[in-house]
Amino acid sequence: MPLRIIFMGTPEFSVPTLAALAQAGHTIAAVYTQPPRPGGRRGLDLQKSPVHQAAELLGIPVLTPVNFKDAADRQVFRDFDADVAVVVAYGLLLPEEILSGTRLGCYNGHASLLPRWRGAAPIQRAIMAGDHETGMMVMKMDKGLDTGDVALTKVVAIGSETTAGELHDTLMLAGAGLMKDAMDKLDGGDLPLTPQAGHGVLYAAKISKAETRIDFGKTATEVHNHIRGLSPFPGAWFELEIGGKPERIKVLSSVVETAGGETGTALFDDLTIACGDGSVRLTRLQKAGGKALNAEDFRRGTPIAAGTRLA
Repeated sequence: MPLRIIFMGTPEFSVPTLAALAQAGHTIAAVYTQPPRPGGRRGLDLQKSPVHQAAELLGIPVLTPVNFKDAADRQVFRDFDADVAVVVAYGLLLPEEILSGTRLGCYNGHASLLPRWRGAAPIQRAIMAGDHETGMMVMKMDKGLDTGDVALTKVVAIGSETTAGELHDTLMLAGAGLMKDAMDKLDGGDLPLTPQAGHGVLYAAKISKAETRIDFGKTATEVHNHIRGLSPFPGAWFELEIGGKPERIKVLSSVVETAGGETGTALFDDLTIACGDGSVRLTRLQKAGGKALNAEDFRRGTPIAAGTRLA
């Protein structure tokens, strides 16, 4: 018998899971998502979230409370009389009244191998730390931050050149299939639950603007991981003086090299930059307001000669 589900999610990452649950024949009683935000070219238009748009196409009622502090919003949630709530990158902390507001509780799709990388930015943090694998986990939510019992796991390898954007897309699709399997098992009464390990806990703090600047004083591998962990968004960057003023340049991909030299200095004309140990060759870059270019095209418009110091 299909489950009656409340789905809670906001970004593109959540959309395949919503679609998979609907296609599996479960009843999506309502979708909760973040309220429309200012967007458009001038930031004047209110833009609905990707989940909001997907739910409307599926003909599912959409609710966008700012939070659940209002008792009326909590009552509306309970009145849907759902079997379970599925949460994927919703963006709001859920109070206990919501966590217990369905017959079977709330299940979260989380993009890490818990308890490693609990929190807001598990995809970026895994790559920045140089992890060789990550995954998707379906866990039953409790009042802690990503501390609930784990139901199902899908392990995903992280290649040495994998960017956050690429890993995002892989996990997005893996998570959709995993949550569909979890809800099918829950419907059949045979979904296992295993407490998380008490060791190996790491927190994936939200990426701050201050840490996006590239520190070429780190090792080449650390710089490379920093670049790919922030690619394509928000983007790791350095400053270059162009036309007498500093301009921010994003770096979207790189290659680790062995040549060494003065930290932060271009060693050759091919955008090989010395790090604290070794060097990185920058292979894809983007000026502020410009489009992303491969290194050859970037150098054609903005040559960076050997000996140039990057800030």
